[in-house]
Amino acid sequence: MRQEDVWDTETAQEYDTPGAGMFAPEVLGPTVDLLAKLAGDGRALEFAIGTGRVAVPLGRRGVPVTGIELAQPMIDQLRAKVDEATLPVIVGDMATALAPGEYTLVYLLYNTISNLLTQAEQVACFRNAARHLTRGGRFLIELWVPELRKLPPGQQATVWQAEPEYIGLDTYDVLNQLVVSHHFTFGSGKDARVSRSPHRYIWPAELDLMGQLAGFELESRHADWAGTEFSGESSSHVSIYRLMS
Repeated sequence: MRQEDVWDTETAQEYDTPGAGMFAPEVLGPTVDLLAKLAGDGRALEFAIGTGRVAVPLGRRGVPVTGIELAQPMIDQLRAKVDEATLPVIVGDMATALAPGEYTLVYLLYNTISNLLTQAEQVACFRNAARHLTRGGRFLIELWVPELRKLPPGQQATVWQAEPEYIGLDTYDVLNQLVVSHHFTFGSGKDARVSRSPHRYIWPAELDLMGQLAGFELESRHADWAGTEFSGESSSHVSIYRLMS
């Protein structure tokens, strides 16, 4: 399953949920606040910019933002909000595509590094971030912690969300560190719509090693955007790496 097939026109058109979910003010506010602080007086580069959920409000805060995005339908949705002159986007893979200039901040949000399905590609993503940063610049990653403790012995799937018209189900390939998220949406009838997205999950310690291979050191890790302490019970993390070389 290719990422271009996952992020198609239909998905892009349904991606934005203004005021709710990951677009809720209580989610976006702390995210933009921290990114603006980290960017300082410099420029920010967002890997997998999508429809501009974060880049658009960050730009309105006065931070010059450039994006890299693989899926043209997502860029088309972004263009309904801002033009190319306001928020330039390079079409390409976040592990290899190059954006012009240097940046004080590169960021990659909402588990998107897991869209790269091999360890080599994920390491290449770190190296691509380093390629764009000024010395001492930062690479921020928001990522979930693999939930294998919830996987029953001998089974390969977990239900992570169940609502009256939606079920989210993950199936695991623990040998290859892969997971496929299945999204079932249905109404009162017998028919349901199914969509899927593949991911390679990454343990925090493995993520840190990827950073070291690219010349980064871990500067901080918190459980959320509010700065809650990261612990063994945290389900996700916001990790900030500083470029040392």
